[in-house]
Amino acid sequence: MESVKLTEYSHGAGCGCKISPMLLEEILCTTQEVSDFPQLLVGNSNKDDAAAFDLGNGTSVLSTTDFFMPIVDDPFTFGKIAATNALSDIYAMGGKPLMAISIFGWPIDKLSADVGREVIDGGRAICEEAGIPLAGGHSIDSPEPIFGLAATGLVDNANLMQNDSAEEGCYIFLTKPIGIGILSTAQKQKKIEEGHIDPAIEAMTTLNKVGADLAPLEDVVAMTDVTGFGLLGHLSEICEASNIGAKVWFDKVPLLPNVERYRQEGCIAGGSRKNFASYGDKISEMTQQQRELLCDPQTSGGLLVIVKKEGLEAFHDVCNKAGLSLEPIGETTAQNGAHLIEVL
Repeated sequence: MESVKLTEYSHGAGCGCKISPMLLEEILCTTQEVSDFPQLLVGNSNKDDAAAFDLGNGTSVLSTTDFFMPIVDDPFTFGKIAATNALSDIYAMGGKPLMAISIFGWPIDKLSADVGREVIDGGRAICEEAGIPLAGGHSIDSPEPIFGLAATGLVDNANLMQNDSAEEGCYIFLTKPIGIGILSTAQKQKKIEEGHIDPAIEAMTTLNKVGADLAPLEDVVAMTDVTGFGLLGHLSEICEASNIGAKVWFDKVPLLPNVERYRQEGCIAGGSRKNFASYGDKISEMTQQQRELLCDPQTSGGLLVIVKKEGLEAFHDVCNKAGLSLEPIGETTAQNGAHLIEVL
């Protein structure tokens, strides 16, 4: 296979390609009458991770899709990251994936079919790790390489995680460190040192399977995954849907190795600025460091989990079995009127 650097063929990287929250809200706003479907338990009203359709037997089918342009140069690794990211939405809803189909765009005049095959093989490897088939897909000739999945899952209705089910007085946990946008920008700017991107790749290719194990716990009340809108963006979606506020303890937020170094070198993803412009007025005053880290767009990031304080023991038991040792990064509060989220 020819040696390529996939990031040179895309204008953006990973979930940093996402349309900003503010612009997306404008796009999705419609003047058309929207039909009511009683079996649709979760749609787009509260910006949840996947749609949920009630099957009438105590379970719901979950449906979601996610795709983006390369965030790493290696084709196989790009395929793994994109697939891991897409399946995360199923786990974030408390479900387990059943199957996936691929979404594939390829600049056939610039990159060979062999390179494209490596991308899809990476996606297939993650699907196999998740225990599901990559059952088909659709491809187009596109100006830039694109890959992702449309994923189908299943969840018990009693375990369905939604953005509007959080409560005040809970702890907030994050299952993966942040900083992926900064490190991937350092790579795109050719500033990153050898090996410094590796922890980010490991995080981005780690399935959020623990979500399906956490959802049945009575005191886990809400869950979402942290991707292109950054930690504060996805937390604000939960706060708005649940009519609560939150405090984030900045010093407790886990960072990937070397993130602060590259942040100081100016490796700030464009998506970070778009994110802050979209929801910065909902957040208390922040330092530049806090803003650039907490608004940093993540790709295949961790789960943001809202847990009642009385349920911490059961929560930690499940996390420990999954190899996760977590500390709370904040707590949910009543809305104070001034700001949705306070960064301390």
